Amino acid sequence: MKVISNSVEMTQKLAEDLAAVILPGTTILLNGELGAGKTTFTQGFARALGIKRPVKSPTFTLVREYQTDQFMLYHLDVYRLGEEGGAEDLGLSEYFNADSVALVEWSQFIQADLPQAVLVIDLARLDQGETDQREINIHAVGAQPTKILTDLEQRYGTSN
Repeated sequence: MKVISNSVEMTQKLAEDLAAVILPGTTILLNGELGAGKTTFTQGFARALGIKRPVKSPTFTLVREYQTDQFMLYHLDVYRLGEEGGAEDLGLSEYFNADSVALVEWSQFIQADLPQAVLVIDLARLDQGETDQREINIHAVGAQPTKILTDLEQRYGTSN
């Protein structure tokens, strides 16, 4: 599924729509360069789940935890592991379980620790100017993420 977002609000609306159909046990990989909108997406996602406190990138803490009404939400930013390594010593698999949802920024640095079934969201700026236009591509790997993607596509009237 491909969506062109023309604003921060549009990016967050897509995230809110995804949160409306998300299932516990889902791991979401947020891919994109610095400034692509990964944390912006996460903010909209968390807000839709009822998170009231500010959602910031956990670049220095690696993980931020949020309790929703239905499940634990984990926001991981593992960028620093690409520089320093050490993912195998952190026990990251505890964040990828059937009772929670995990959003992972810079997942390429922990590929060996990720579950096999994931929802992948690639965010890219369409220009380097002052606009907030983004191309957002979403695809699923595995059965549960595929159902979630199908539900999201129905909301958007598309099935790419």
